Amino acid sequence: MTRTFNVDGTWALFLDRDGTINKRLHGRYVTDWDQFEFLKGAVEGISDLNPIFGTIALVTNQQGIGKGLMTHDRLHDIHEQMMERIAANGGRIDEIYYCPHLAEEDPMCRKPNPGMALQAATDFPDIIFTKSMMVGDTASDMEFGRRLGMVTVLILDGSNSSVMADLKISNLSELSLYLNVD
Repeated sequence: MTRTFNVDGTWALFLDRDGTINKRLHGRYVTDWDQFEFLKGAVEGISDLNPIFGTIALVTNQQGIGKGLMTHDRLHDIHEQMMERIAANGGRIDEIYYCPHLAEEDPMCRKPNPGMALQAATDFPDIIFTKSMMVGDTASDMEFGRRLGMVTVLILDGSNSSVMADLKISNLSELSLYLNVD
């Protein structure tokens, strides 16, 4: 796909977590740091994307909390260690937003609903959704981005190629290469 997005420092990047930054455990949840495995190109890609985007936010559904499989504290521990590893490699994520509620509750914070993005725009008033990019691996992630007018980027995993997106890539490093026009 040959399309330019004219991304610059006024843009915001929204990243999903499972299947985008770390390996998705199909049918299970990452409930402990020992289960967290960075995907190829994720850490380096985030570092390379930092100078391109003004704001980088993680938006992740974490219904494992609602199911009683993990606690908020355990999730914070996982995210703290993830952020330490990203920072050690020269990367940054400005804020993490997560929705602990069950899917059947259909809360405003659960993707594809816009709650996490709306909270990010409150916390970072420079965010303009039409100058934002949503990167994820599911139809729900892409719908979240589309509902807000974002450019959607799908991380291909071998089973999701039929999901509609503005751009389809294999990992975050590939996205940084695509956007870096230096």
